[in-house]
Amino acid sequence: MGTKAVLFDLDDTLLWDERSVKDAFEATCVYAAEKVPGITPDQLEAEVRREARALYESYETFPFTKMIGINPFEALWATFSGGEHESFRKLQQLAPGYRMEAWTRGLRAVGVEHPEELGAELAERFPQERRARPLAYEETFEVLDELKGRYKLLLLTNGAPDLQQEKIAGLPQLAGYFDHILISGDFGEGKPSPAIFHKAIQLLDILPEEGIMVGDKLTTDILGSSKIGMPNVWINAHGATSAGADALPTYEITRLRELLAILQDRKDKEPK
Repeated sequence: MGTKAVLFDLDDTLLWDERSVKDAFEATCVYAAEKVPGITPDQLEAEVRREARALYESYETFPFTKMIGINPFEALWATFSGGEHESFRKLQQLAPGYRMEAWTRGLRAVGVEHPEELGAELAERFPQERRARPLAYEETFEVLDELKGRYKLLLLTNGAPDLQQEKIAGLPQLAGYFDHILISGDFGEGKPSPAIFHKAIQLLDILPEEGIMVGDKLTTDILGSSKIGMPNVWINAHGATSAGADALPTYEITRLRELLAILQDRKDKEPK
């Protein structure tokens, strides 16, 4: 049975979100160091990341954000204005205070006295820095150009609807490649839930074995697609190990463009 559709994760698969966040932190922390001599930008970043995680996990919304797949650093710039679930309204109310508190606590942790005013300023600056950095991998559009018209394409991403749509809109040409875009915050469950993968194959009108999931996370992209019997490709850009993972990938690559050879090989092996 041949491959009819390719399903793509978004963050750190097509978009280089990790780099965007890192660069935004760096720019914001360097600004803080210019305002308060003696601050080390790397140390401030580490403390803000630590404080943000702890604070994020303390909220009653944490189980929901974990299920949907929204991480603490996305919440440092998300508005949560979209989505119908009531938890998004709670997040919308929490977000401004969360941003300010995370940065204020981080500043206090590196020795800044009375950090509230600067914390509030950095809480507004970081979202601006992150929004200024919509980065795609250099091979993203090369690969999508090769696949468009040859396969059905679906974007399957965890996250808040408004934030994921903003990321997609940051690269205006991206959305046009896809027949469908499925966001966990709209659906109500995130990867690795089999339910969202079943919804994806329903939209594509394929059987699980006629699709192939491409993503960077074993715990979501690979585990979820494996649960419904869909082949998958793990982009292992950092040399991680899959030992002990709940699901092993069908294929493992280090760069997105290596996907093209896999698809060609699968096509060559299809019954004539």
